[in-house]
Amino acid sequence: MSDTPQYGLEQARAQLPLIASEAVAGYSSVITRHGKPVAVVVPVEQWRDQQIRALKQGGVLALRGSGRGLWPEGAASAVSQLRDEWV
Repeated sequence: MSDTPQYGLEQARAQLPLIASEAVAGYSSVITRHGKPVAVVVPVEQWRDQQIRALKQGGVLALRGSGRGLWPEGAASAVSQLRDEWV
C-alpha cells in the first residue's frame, strides 16, 4: 500500500475529480485524517469483486448484522403493528 497515493481530507476534497479519474483508470487512493487512513477509493470493479468473494466465502452468514438499525428496538411490535394495518 506504500505505492498507493494518499490524500488528506482537505486535499482529497480539492482533488476529487483527479481521485475519481485515477479510480476509473484502475488505481486506488487512500484518504487520511490526521495522518491516519480513514477511507480508500478503489475502482468499482475491484470493489464488486471483493464483495462477491466475501459473499461466496461467508455465504449467508456474511450478511449477518448488515440490517442492523433498519428496525427499531421493538422490531416484533413494529411487525405486529404492520400486520394489524393489513387486516
